[in-house]
Amino acid sequence: MAPPAADVDLVSHTSTGPIHVKKVVAQSALKEPLTYSGSLDEYKSFDVTKVIGREFPESQLSDILHDDRKIRDLAITVSQRGVVFFRNQDLSIEDQKILGSKLGELTGKPETSKLHRHALSNSKRGLAVDENGKLDDEVSIISSEQNRKFYKDRFSAQSKLLASQGWHADITFERIPSDYAILKLIKKPEDAGGDTLWASGYELYDRLSPSFQKLAESLTATHHQPNFVKVAREFGEELIEQDRGAPENTGIDFTASHPVVRTNPVTGWKSLFGAGHQIEHGWIDGVTPRESDILKAYFLQLITDNHDLQVRFRWNENDLAVWDNRSVFHTATNDYDGKRQGNRVVSLGERPYFDPKSVSRREALAVAS
Repeated sequence: MAPPAADVDLVSHTSTGPIHVKKVVAQSALKEPLTYSGSLDEYKSFDVTKVIGREFPESQLSDILHDDRKIRDLAITVSQRGVVFFRNQDLSIEDQKILGSKLGELTGKPETSKLHRHALSNSKRGLAVDENGKLDDEVSIISSEQNRKFYKDRFSAQSKLLASQGWHADITFERIPSDYAILKLIKKPEDAGGDTLWASGYELYDRLSPSFQKLAESLTATHHQPNFVKVAREFGEELIEQDRGAPENTGIDFTASHPVVRTNPVTGWKSLFGAGHQIEHGWIDGVTPRESDILKAYFLQLITDNHDLQVRFRWNENDLAVWDNRSVFHTATNDYDGKRQGNRVVSLGERPYFDPKSVSRREALAVAS
């Protein structure tokens, strides 16, 4: 299901001027979708909804961290179910990074794709990732205090903005975006709230009519994130400008064009990908501005108006979620006044592609049944 190899020769822009980006082939090593071996069947689990989400309520990831067969099956499960939840985990931050690397490495990600170094949410903010004060650029600190400082009303419980503006997949503004992400909540708000919701990109694709599916499959979209440069200028913050986990993820353009419909190499299923907050400041390529706005609004409406393709997770401290950014969207719920913080490890995957021979989730499950 992997695309033909393709080199890139790009010019990116940093704060000191334009630079040439190294040519890299960044495709999945998988030639066909992976098959679950059954190694996790011994652990208690349940599907949270019919479409998306699975929870392992009693398992510790630290017990299987060095069992490659089980980690590979975990990656396949995450890719099939979109997001998988674990309660009260004892996983250290170093073990979380090992898990983040292994999920992609055991499922064919390119050798040049490492853990992501977030341009803004990194060690330069001085936020520790453990009780010993460790700083780590390969861990994104999800901090309510930092978000309220940089983005003000958007992350306030008193905000009047539409909460639906938050739906996104992680770091799609990078030329090589994420495959898997792992978030462990370190501190939950003292008051109620702070849930996270995920939505299935597979099911979003299946909600389109056949004619709209063909249209979406023919399109690409430019993903753009202008807020990091804005924050850097307003607050005098330094950004990570080069090699954010992959050679191509360089510069402060924070702009990348990807297929609107993406094939997940692990499942071989089609997912709507060019939607949500990541294209709020971007556009659908090759159409008029008005057509772009119409398509963007409709794709976002599919996420927000279909509660039956969403799953909502209420966090306790040390709970952990693993999701596949290629095939799900998520959003935080900013309905609390207290402090909330989590450690997120984001793995980089392959360059997004669409394989016309891939199938939808509904088609695949119908054949399997």
